[in-house]
Parts: sequence; C-alpha cells; structure tokens
Amino acid sequence: MQPQPLILRKDQERRLLAGHCWIYSNEVDTDETPLKGLEPGQPVEVISQRGRWLGYGYVNPHSLICARLLSRDRSQPPGPTFWLKRLHQALSLRERLYERPFYRLVFGEADGLPGLIVDRYDDLLAVQLTTAGMEHCRAEILTALEQVLRPQAIVLRNDTPVRELEGLEQGVEWVLGEPRTEVRVSEEGLVFAIDPGRGQKTGWFFDQAENRKRLARYGVGQRVLDVFSYLGAWGLRAAALGAQEVLCIDSSTEALQALMINAERNGLAGRIQTLQGDAFEHLRALREQGERFDTLILDPPAFIKRRKDEPEGLAAYRQINRLGLELLRPDGLLITSSCSFHLGRETFQRLVQQAAQRNGRRIQILEVGQQGPDHPIHPAIPETAYLKTLVVRAWSGD
Repeated sequence: MQPQPLILRKDQERRLLAGHCWIYSNEVDTDETPLKGLEPGQPVEVISQRGRWLGYGYVNPHSLICARLLSRDRSQPPGPTFWLKRLHQALSLRERLYERPFYRLVFGEADGLPGLIVDRYDDLLAVQLTTAGMEHCRAEILTALEQVLRPQAIVLRNDTPVRELEGLEQGVEWVLGEPRTEVRVSEEGLVFAIDPGRGQKTGWFFDQAENRKRLARYGVGQRVLDVFSYLGAWGLRAAALGAQEVLCIDSSTEALQALMINAERNGLAGRIQTLQGDAFEHLRALREQGERFDTLILDPPAFIKRRKDEPEGLAAYRQINRLGLELLRPDGLLITSSCSFHLGRETFQRLVQQAAQRNGRRIQILEVGQQGPDHPIHPAIPETAYLKTLVVRAWSGD
C-alpha cells in the first residue's frame, strides 16, 4: 500500500524536528487530509504545512496519538529492508552489552520502532505489537525477526491493555514453534523459571536487572521485605546476598507459587516466606504487629498509567513509601521504584521525602537508578525514561 500524505497544521512540526515521533490528532490539518478517510495502520508520509517532507509513518485516526514516524530517510520507506536494518541496529547494541541472549531486544520508540516490543529469551522471542501500524506490518516484522535472530519459537504477547486504545483485540498467540510453559533466565548466579505466555509484561522484568545487581554493594542485613515481589527477582537476590529472612508480598497466588519453586531451585527456600494479598493492607498489619526490617523493597506496578490517574497515583506512591519507611529499622535501607512515566524523577524523590517527614525519619538518597541499557532512553522522547529506582538510607530524626 502506497503511503498517503498527512499534512500538519502550521508550526506543528517543531517537536518532530526535535526528534520526537508522535503526532497528535489536533496537530493534523484535517481540511487537507481528513483523518476519517484513513484506515488504522495505514502508511503515511508526514508533510509540514509549508510542504516540507518529514518522514514515513503510520496513522490511526481513532487514537489521540494519531500517527507515529518510523523513517526520516526518504529513500528508506518501511518495508522488508527497513525492518531488517532496524532489527540489526537493535541487536548490535544488545550484543555489545550482554554476553548471553536474555534482554529486551526492541524498546519501541527508543529503537526507532514505535509500537514494537521484543524480549529475547535465548531462542524464544516474546513480541508485543501495541499499535495499529505495527499490527498492519505484522507479517513483515515477524519475517524480519526470523531472518535476523533465527529463533525456535515466537509468542505474540498481545494481551496488553494498551492495544485497546488502538482499537485492537488482546490475546496470546504462538506464531512459531511449539508453545512453552517455561523458560529459564539466569541473573547474577540465580536461575528463574518464567512462563513466557503468561504473567506480567512478557514474563520477566529485564528493566530492573542493573538495579538488582547493584544491591550487593549496600548490604541487605538479616531481615528483608520484598513488596510486589512477583517471581522473587529482588527477594531471592537479597537471600543470596545473606539475608536470613525474606518476606515476599504479592497479590498473585500463582506468582508466589512460582517464586517458591524458584527459591527451591536456588537452594533458598528455607529463608523465604510469602504473603498473598493487598500490599497496603499487609504493610499496615505488619506495622501493627511491630515488625521491622533491615531492607525494604518497593517495586509496584504503575500507579499512574494515564495523566488523569495522577492525583490518585501520587497519593498511592506517597502512602506506600510512608508505610514502608515505618517498617524500617534505624539505619535501614529502602529500595523504592516507580515505573510511571507520568511521574517525574524529582517529583518521585519529593514524594519519598514527604513520606519520610511524615514518619519523622531523615533520609539520604544513595543512588538514583533507571532502566537498564537494553531499555535505552531517547533524549527527545521523555516517555522512554519511565523507570526510577531510589536507594535510600533512613534513620530516626533528631
């Protein structure tokens, strides 16, 4: 299908020229190019009001972000050669960074492929197509992945709610190889079994791997509380570093069962206990019981998924950190994260400080972490810088 022109309103190309790749519906000159005449996923050529050619992309007239740029090279329209080039570029970075093939291979906009996520588990690829444009190019993308990576299996993890915003159905589909219920990930000497067709994200949180690795330098003490523990990546790491008691809290019974299997596999089951249910309620109960911990880890899901969620989300971050700090012993360590890109780093730090003041605790921020380098940040696209992880030392005020 030949790309159709998408004409922007006057002076609406500035953000694109600065490097961003999103186009909002109110930036389009709908008199020149009526959006209602375009199909979701249809390829377009983006052109300024003055006739300047800006790039190739795709459109979804039913979405607030109605178009995304893919290529700024007029000689390189999206197609088989384009997909191969982009995937080779992404692979080159990861092979420079990692000895073993376990990482996020494609991180959407940051890798020049908005709407595409690919996680690599050795010879298995877990793929998410989150936009109508990428769904439209599904066959070409899968062919390119097979040519570049030669995987034995590919699962489409299109069960992410963001597809609803694009008018796309959700589901999980194995498009290459036999379905697998288990793959194993090795991280810092620990082995974790995950189900690539189920669970959060594509089964594993590669983005926190670098932050978990740095936990070793601080010392975790004897008692550790891992909140929103999922499969135990943080909690088992703490046990491996010497913690004698690690309590893991998660809302998912299935995740906690998998966590204990991982603990047994790594010879750590004797140090691990679990609590299933609401994290806020369990933290309050532990406070009432007088429990205290040397290290507390808070790695919640995004409390602010959309801008309209901000007031409620800010309150949730403030509350969960206040409850966490109340459970820390003097000189305790708090590892606290936010994966909400609507929450800026400075605001997050201020929320943690407010939580500490509420508890009469003084804190020091020892380190500010972000997602690992397999989730690169595009400097012109702030939405790609979503993960904030603070290492905080807390002690009683005086």
